[in-house]
Amino acid sequence: MAKKVFVSGCYDMLHSGHVAFFKSAAQYGDLYVGIGSDETILHYKNRKTVYSEKERLYMVKAIRYVTDAYINAGSGIMDFVPTLDIVKPDIFVVNTDGGSEEKRRLCEERGIEYIELERTPDAGLEARSTTSLRAGVKSNIPYRVDLAGTWIDQPYVSEHHPGWAITVSIEPTREFMERGGLSTSTRNAARKIWPYELPNYNEEMLARLLFCFENEPESHAHISGAQDAIGICMSGLVRHYYNNRYWPEKIESVHDEATLSWLESHIGLVEMFPRRENIDILAGKDITPAKVKALADAADRCWDAILRHDLEAFAKAYADSFAAQVAMFPAMMQPGVEEHIERCKAAGVLAWKMCGAGGGGHLAIVADKLPDFAIPVKIRRQ
Repeated sequence: MAKKVFVSGCYDMLHSGHVAFFKSAAQYGDLYVGIGSDETILHYKNRKTVYSEKERLYMVKAIRYVTDAYINAGSGIMDFVPTLDIVKPDIFVVNTDGGSEEKRRLCEERGIEYIELERTPDAGLEARSTTSLRAGVKSNIPYRVDLAGTWIDQPYVSEHHPGWAITVSIEPTREFMERGGLSTSTRNAARKIWPYELPNYNEEMLARLLFCFENEPESHAHISGAQDAIGICMSGLVRHYYNNRYWPEKIESVHDEATLSWLESHIGLVEMFPRRENIDILAGKDITPAKVKALADAADRCWDAILRHDLEAFAKAYADSFAAQVAMFPAMMQPGVEEHIERCKAAGVLAWKMCGAGGGGHLAIVADKLPDFAIPVKIRRQ
């Protein structure tokens, strides 16, 4: 009768290294596998799993070297102990980097043979580990591009006149620079909650959750505008109406494919330089009802022009929106920005604005045909 062999682990992001380990362990007898539960991984490793425990159980059981598998009912690093009571193995196998004196002593107490194996890939395959794979996994959390009405989401602006901010959530087709005006700080906060992708859930509720997560009630620091969380979490073309409050009174979105495709063909990003440290964008601010009204009016015209697919009107309103921003926050125009604007002018770009709070980062441009140096954007459909 074959001996019973037991191994235990998370087996999240299942890879060839796991399979090679199962193959090696199965040489000692019939292999039984204990799998860390979602709750155990969340508390022990302080992160959510990529695959649920049900999916991981299904995949591990499907591997031909495995006789059976179980979700461990315990917790922490010794979560497998209840599974040992079920399997009653003759041999406990671990990788050398997963071994411990605590496990060795447990096996001695129960009369279980304890074996440590080197992590060895099968012939022709690279060595794999979940840690190395996780470090290289690309996050699918979107970025935010603000098209018009920037700053209206701050109550110290909208208290002078209410208005709309317009944003699009764009796919992470590349890794954009930090401090680049694409809401990377809010995106990094989102990745703490959802490391790899946004959950399939009500988008406005996701935006609310992200906004509250990033802006702790006890904090007296600057409150990130709600347009950042909304722009990341809400797909399509979105506008949100602010009236002296941090969260908008109403939100409207457009998912019409013709409109989104038209917009993608006429907007792009031009990389400049990260906003420099210790730059005070609020220095010299001059916020008046007339200037905020100009910002709000430009955003209204921007929205209408996009829905009509009127490029000329869109470019004019877009330029007016940026001019209204700079009139209130002149520190947005830091040294080095103007040369990038001149480059855009020379290439026939119709309008431009700095993304986010400005001071550097990216120019979001409007053009009949995007120049070669512009980065196309892919608006997130869902």
